[in-house]
Amino acid sequence: MSRTRIDTGSSFEAEIGYSRAVVQGDWIFVSGTTGFDYATMTIADGLEEQTEQCLRNIDATLRRAGSTLADIVRVTYILPNGGDFRRCWPILRRYLGEVRPAATMICAGLADPRMQIEIEVTALRQPAAETVPAG
Repeated sequence: MSRTRIDTGSSFEAEIGYSRAVVQGDWIFVSGTTGFDYATMTIADGLEEQTEQCLRNIDATLRRAGSTLADIVRVTYILPNGGDFRRCWPILRRYLGEVRPAATMICAGLADPRMQIEIEVTALRQPAAETVPAG
C-alpha cells in the first residue's frame, strides 16, 4: 500500500517536521489545521474567520489527495476556550452538516496565542462511481 505526503509549503511543516496530510491507501490523515492563510502566513483575529479558514485549508488538502470534505469520517476540534465552541457551530454545520462525521472537541492550549481553533480530520476516499451505459 503506497504512502504519499501532502505538504502546503507552510513554514510550520519544515520547522516542526510533519506533513499537512498523509495518504495511506484510501485513508487520508490531515494534521491539525489552524486558521492561517498559508499563502500569506497571516491569521484573522476572529474565531469564526479562523474556523472558516481552517475548513478551506482542509478542503484544499483533501482535494490534493483526490478526496473531498464529504469523505471525512472523523474530526477533532481543539479550542483554547471550550466555551467558544458554540460560535463555530453554524460554520461547521455549513461545511459538515450533511457529512456528520464522528467528532470530538478538546479544550487545550495551542502553539500560538493568536490561534483560536485547530481542526484535525481523517477521511476515507470513496471509489469513483461507475457509470453504467444506457441500453
